[in-house]
Parts: sequence; structure tokens; C-alpha cells
Amino acid sequence: MKEKLKIGITQGDINSISYEVILKNLAIPELYEPHAVVLYGSPKVAAYHKKNLDLNLALKTVESANDAAYGAVSVINCNEEDVKVDLGQATKVAGLAAFQALEKACADLKAGLIDVLVTGPINKSCIQSESFHFPGHTEYLEEVFADGQPGLMLMVCDKMRVAVATGHIAIDTLPQQLTMDLIMQKARLLNRSLVYDFAIQRPRIAILALNPHAGDEGLIGKQEQEVLIPAIEQLQQEGIYCYGPYPADGFFGSDKYKLFDGVLAMYHDQGLIPFKALSEGRGVNFTSGLPIVRTSPAHGTAYDLVGQQTADESSFREAFYLAIDVYRNRERYEEMYRHPLRKQHIEQVGDLSDLPEQEDEI
Repeated sequence: MKEKLKIGITQGDINSISYEVILKNLAIPELYEPHAVVLYGSPKVAAYHKKNLDLNLALKTVESANDAAYGAVSVINCNEEDVKVDLGQATKVAGLAAFQALEKACADLKAGLIDVLVTGPINKSCIQSESFHFPGHTEYLEEVFADGQPGLMLMVCDKMRVAVATGHIAIDTLPQQLTMDLIMQKARLLNRSLVYDFAIQRPRIAILALNPHAGDEGLIGKQEQEVLIPAIEQLQQEGIYCYGPYPADGFFGSDKYKLFDGVLAMYHDQGLIPFKALSEGRGVNFTSGLPIVRTSPAHGTAYDLVGQQTADESSFREAFYLAIDVYRNRERYEEMYRHPLRKQHIEQVGDLSDLPEQEDEI
């Protein structure tokens, strides 16, 4: 098992709180020692933000991730020397700077020069170009590392793990998007991630309903009866411990989510609104289902907070730790299957006796 990792970080949007949350964390050496941190961005911009934040932090400019020292923070220049910072503003310059850092970091990750990647928040509008024509990081990473094969947006905070079946899409397209094949594909990805990335044996997965009251037996909508219940039954036949569909409001409101290792929400806001409310600023966005490890803080650019030095760096810190944890769990999984007779302690939220019935009113 690798004792020391090289952890790549992208600068994100240079006009946002991204540098603030990154540098506040990196000013604490205990966060990253004994690992090597490689910050992809601009030494000039990093120095500018460090001065504004009045941080005591050594940043060494290097040409390659190969030159990054362990127990230190290195910066690789990905931008033009005269890149302009315009604090709190959405600009195409910042979008280009964010993409250049992401592109270089992904190339190094693919080449094995870094082990994991933590991405700073981007402005999804400003970053759009001929080279980046994706709704967000997740879709770009799917293209770069999986030839466009789908990954899974998985939000993580402690033992709460919420995935979304559909990501950055218009809500009026949901009924057409939610097919049995899609639900089963995403549930399999979630099950695989819980085993491979989180070391949970026989994970328990809750499938949320699309319609209020889980459709009230077809009175409000038919997706539960025609799509979700048949998909759940098929997944159960495959040996996946999944249950539902559960009405989303009661599921989170009554703490039923605590009975499961993972939750599959039907769409972005259905999963992320309760997740962000419950995670209280400590949530992490993890792109599972890919051959690489990528995490990011579960917040955006927050231009309104720029320059006030009040941005909460907790989410970035949790993203940093989770990237290392997932990398370690994957190492252990692969080692366990190379030596299948060795015992492995696997965490799980409980046995199967406490699960709510599918027809429960929650």
C-alpha cells in the first residue's frame, strides 16, 4: 500500500472563494503531511490570494508533478502570466483559467503523476468553450476517463451518501429520462461504489420515489409502478439490497436515511436539497464509477462571499480527506481480492431487520 500520495488540486474559479477555501486548509501542514500537494493554477494568482488572506504558507513553483516534494505544497503554472483576477465577478478569463488547470490536472492524473484529484468550484457558464462543453465537472470527467460512459454524482457526509439518477438536466425532461435501464444502471454503480470505495459489505440502498407520496398507487403518477418498482425487483433478484420507492419528504424528515448505506434520488434537487441541509457545510461531491478518484467541496463559487474572508473551508477539507480515504479503500479492496482468505473489517449501518417496508407511509 502506498504510504505517501500525490494529491492534485485544481484552482477552480480564480474570482471565487475557491482559493480561499483551498489555501486556508493548506496553511495547516497537518492536513496533508506526509503527502505531496500539487496545486494546478497560477503561482501569481495563488500568491495574490495568499497575501489577501494573510496566510503563512510556503508555495513552491514546479514544472512537473514529478518535482513535487512530499510534506509540501507545489504549484504548477497552467495559465498565462498576465491572467487577471476580478474578485467576485464571473468572467471568461476566470473560466479559461479554471479549464486550463483542470485539463492539466486530468492529464497528470491519467498519466499517473498524481494519485487523486480535488477540484475547486467553477462557474459552469464562464468555463464553456469549444474545449469544455459540459454541464459540469462530472460529465467532463466521464468523457476524459471513461470515454463518455456514465459515472455517478455521489454526495457524501459521514455515513450519509446520496446519489442522483439524473444530474444536470432540465426538470421537464425527467419523465422521459427515468427508465428502468437508467435506474438499474445507477443503482448498480451506487452498489459498486459502496463496496469498492467505502468498504461496505452488502450495502443497503434506498430508492426514492419521483412523485409525491410515491405516486399514491398511480393516482399522482405512474413512474413508481411502471418503472421504479419493477427496477427494484429486478435489482433484488441480482442480489442488490435495494428498497423503496420511498417518498422523499418523509424519508429525510423522519431520519429513515440513517438506516441505509446509500440513497438514490431521482433528480438533482431531490437529493441535494436535503443533503446540503443535513450536512451543514461539510458535504463532499464524489464522482464515483470512474477509474480515478475525484472529489470536490459541495458548494459553488459563492461570489458574494469573496473578499470577506468568511468562507467556510470545512467542505474542502472533507473533500481532501475523502479522496485519500477512497484511494485507500480501493487499495484494500484490490489487496483483499488478491488474497481472498484474509479477513477484512467492513463497516455497515446495521442488519436488515430495521428497514421500513416499501409500502410504509413516510
